[in-house]
Amino acid sequence: MLTKNINFINFQIKRKNQLIKEKLKLIIKENNHVIQSLSKNYKYSYKKSINNFFKKSFSYRIIGMGGSILGSHAIYDFLKEKIRKKFYFIENLQPVKRKKFNSRYNNLIISKSGNTIETIINTNIFVKKNDKNLILTENKKNYLNLLAKKLKAEIVHHNNYIGGRYSVLSEVGMLPAELMGLNPIKFKQYNNLIKNKNFLNHLVVNVSAILNFIKKKKFNSVIINYDEQSSNLFNWYQQLIAESLGKKGSGLLPIVSNMPKDNHSVMQLYLDGFKNNFFTFFYVKEKKSLNINNSQILHMQSYLKSKDIDHVIHAQKQATETVFKNKKIPFRSFEILERDEKTLGELFTFFILETILLGRVLKINPFNQPAVELIKTETKKILV
Repeated sequence: MLTKNINFINFQIKRKNQLIKEKLKLIIKENNHVIQSLSKNYKYSYKKSINNFFKKSFSYRIIGMGGSILGSHAIYDFLKEKIRKKFYFIENLQPVKRKKFNSRYNNLIISKSGNTIETIINTNIFVKKNDKNLILTENKKNYLNLLAKKLKAEIVHHNNYIGGRYSVLSEVGMLPAELMGLNPIKFKQYNNLIKNKNFLNHLVVNVSAILNFIKKKKFNSVIINYDEQSSNLFNWYQQLIAESLGKKGSGLLPIVSNMPKDNHSVMQLYLDGFKNNFFTFFYVKEKKSLNINNSQILHMQSYLKSKDIDHVIHAQKQATETVFKNKKIPFRSFEILERDEKTLGELFTFFILETILLGRVLKINPFNQPAVELIKTETKKILV
């Protein structure tokens, strides 16, 4: 097990891990701003009075792009059964007019730089004068800070040392979580996890295996996801890995494959096609799963009687893992036993530490994204 809430099967590859262990110790010891945000001691920049002001409402829109919004969307979807409020996420440019849900909204607008073009456009289109607005951005002169004054909106300062994709356990993810009625403290599992030898050993073995795959030209990291509510968790993970490690002609390509739908499309390729992939299986145990209607099952499928959907999905996952094992296709496997803030916080922490550790061993700066700025510059040239 990774923790008591997560059954984990690691990649079955034995490697020497001493260098990786030392790198992990240094990361924990250096305690940079990203690591600080994982800790329960992290000080949020938003005031309780602001939070309480927005807490009284039951319908929200979050406007942002990439790391500014993917974390909160992942939290909302993964824990939606616990959330009594309605959240809408505006995270891309849509040329077609959206359907209106209310005449007045509570908007949380997030951009670290305050100048993200898509966020500016969506704010311009969707935010109205009679809305309640809260803007989360860096404490410097930028578009959103100037707009906040015009809208008379509340402002929360984004920690400028924490990049968007690493910000999920900072105010960027935890302010929305608190508005959702969740407990930010429960997400903060870092202090416990770095004392958990089992967790640290799994992390080291996991990173060692991935480095071995890279050495063998296996660059495609395919997530076999059996939980629909985790789709946005892996959209977050996809950005984390790709943007952090895709530099200097290196990196990994995270591919999210949603099951069992993709059994009927790309699974043939995974099993019998090219061999430059490695896989992550992900499944969440559902306690309230739909039951199959026994009276409508024909005799030839009688084995389905008295089963629920979760039972079938888990059987499909087990069967696929068995086939992968028999074919010697490398994979690791997460089985989530409890869907709550603590478990999600453990997953966020695991994936963030994994990414930083991979970057350090590969001698890549995992915190910047220089190439992305090229497209922003060229886009502005065309529009001016």
